[in-house]
Amino acid sequence: MEAKFQTFLILLSVLAGVALAARRFNVAPAILLMLAGVGLAFVPGMPAVELPPELVLLMVLPPLIYSASVAMSWREFRKNLRPIVLLAVGAVIFTAALVAAATHYMIGLPWTIGFLLGAIVAPPDVVAPLAIARRLNMPRRLLVILEGEGLANDATALILYRFALAAIMVGHFSLPLAAGEFLLIVASEIAFGIGVGWLSLRLRKWSGDPQVELTLSLITPYVSYWLPEHIGGSGVIATVACGLYVSWNGPLLISSATRLQGIFFWDLVIYLIEGVLFLLTGFQMRALYEKSKAFPLDDILIATALVLVIIVAARFAWLYPATYLPRMLSKSLRKRDPAPPWQWPFVLAFTGVRGAVSLAAALALPFTLPDGDAFPYRDLILFVAFGVIFVTLIGVGLTLPPVVRWLGVAEAGRNEHAAEHEAEIAARRQALDAALKSLDALTEEKDVSDEVMRLLRARHDIRISQLPDSLDPTHHDVSAAGTALTRDLITAERRFIHDLLRDGQITDETRRRIERDLDLEEASLANREYRRTPL
Repeated sequence: MEAKFQTFLILLSVLAGVALAARRFNVAPAILLMLAGVGLAFVPGMPAVELPPELVLLMVLPPLIYSASVAMSWREFRKNLRPIVLLAVGAVIFTAALVAAATHYMIGLPWTIGFLLGAIVAPPDVVAPLAIARRLNMPRRLLVILEGEGLANDATALILYRFALAAIMVGHFSLPLAAGEFLLIVASEIAFGIGVGWLSLRLRKWSGDPQVELTLSLITPYVSYWLPEHIGGSGVIATVACGLYVSWNGPLLISSATRLQGIFFWDLVIYLIEGVLFLLTGFQMRALYEKSKAFPLDDILIATALVLVIIVAARFAWLYPATYLPRMLSKSLRKRDPAPPWQWPFVLAFTGVRGAVSLAAALALPFTLPDGDAFPYRDLILFVAFGVIFVTLIGVGLTLPPVVRWLGVAEAGRNEHAAEHEAEIAARRQALDAALKSLDALTEEKDVSDEVMRLLRARHDIRISQLPDSLDPTHHDVSAAGTALTRDLITAERRFIHDLLRDGQITDETRRRIERDLDLEEASLANREYRRTPL
């Protein structure tokens, strides 16, 4: 137990160190974390760290999916439902079928094994590509489609995975039965996820305690995931539906105290989960290397290269027709949603990083068949899955920034970002105007003194003055200078309060209350910064 805890502390230390290095060299942390995991796996004396598949599928995946779903806008998800479904369902099935056909005809794998391998490597990851893409100022719609696809495609892949695995284990497969079961799973999981989200929000509102609410929020993804997964579904669709329901209905039911604490709580939870997950994925290289000694290296390299070529080609071959063909066939769709420039589907097709779910599904394969024989091609599937994850993560992570610059996609993202901030400033002004009208109405209904009115109007005027008039460079520079000076003033207040505490003029409790106000003000400054992040 002590050795395991020491290994865990080492992983946390490496996670912090790699995060600092990634910021210093402006590299996606996921890339360095996986490389660090591979390096640590071969350090002499380092104990082997296995990645139990149940840890990923039952413990790690639910909070990752739920957090991403809550962060996603239901309105934007619904608006982009067509491309998301085409990728999350159509592209996954298409890719799995192509992998099955290619591996069957070119390297002689049985059809069932090929479909199983295809289901494992077909779904792009939700974590890694977004961690890379968000740093590149890509247009919001591309990010929404990538995130929506990453949330939903695991469900398609895991259901295909179970169908293929069942066909191998029992020796038969019925396509009509599988299709009907797939639709039943999707419909029932959506209903169940919405029900769990509704119940979670009501319980949280009833509790009224931020600590209890955060505990309930942590339990929610596991409740929505485990029950459908236990009875034969995937659990992913239910968790996505639950998260989207909470995202849309939560703002009016969750208290401000819970929201403030929840942001920091969930940010830390997801940061630790993602970081340790990438490290542990890299750690699997050691176990795979030891197994590869008894396996022909040429077979591993040929199979991995073949599958890599197929999944990349399949994504491009699917995305362009899926983007432009529906608009060619539907005039109303063409009018409602004009075709994007060719660079957009290219970026979507290029951003096809495979992640830990693929590795967990490969690791979860049984060692034997029901008759006691060894599970066919199990080690080959493991090698190919890890190779695909490693190459796509490193390859896409290092090449996506120059590809985005070359295609000029970032410029569209920056323009969209500026327009979004202009709309935000307008919304803030309108909200403050609505609050001022509400203040006038309240003063007519209640007996409010002139002093209270002056304080409330002064607060309103201060908040109005904090909003920039526009986002042109001159106003941006003035706003940035004011923000920097405000931070300096807050620092001066902190130092003075610390001196008062040290001299015994105030208590620690008083210092904490004052510091909380300063912390909230500083956080508010960060929330109001209107900066354009360079590519």
